[in-house]
Amino acid sequence: MAFAVIDYGEEQNLIWVVALDESGEIWCAPNPIVRVRANWTMGRKTPKSSTDPGGCVKNAVEPVAA
Repeated sequence: MAFAVIDYGEEQNLIWVVALDESGEIWCAPNPIVRVRANWTMGRKTPKSSTDPGGCVKNAVEPVAA
């Protein structure tokens, strides 16, 4: 669950502050690796696949569901 967004300006990615459901950990993730979950109430289907974050993260991690 995302609960905050940090915006450092035009030349930077947004940074999402997220809580991981499975472990309760709090992480900050750059915009290109954050993904939404399916939500049938809003008509949002499960994303087909995530896109390449474009090298924005040195040690690539799995996308974080917000």
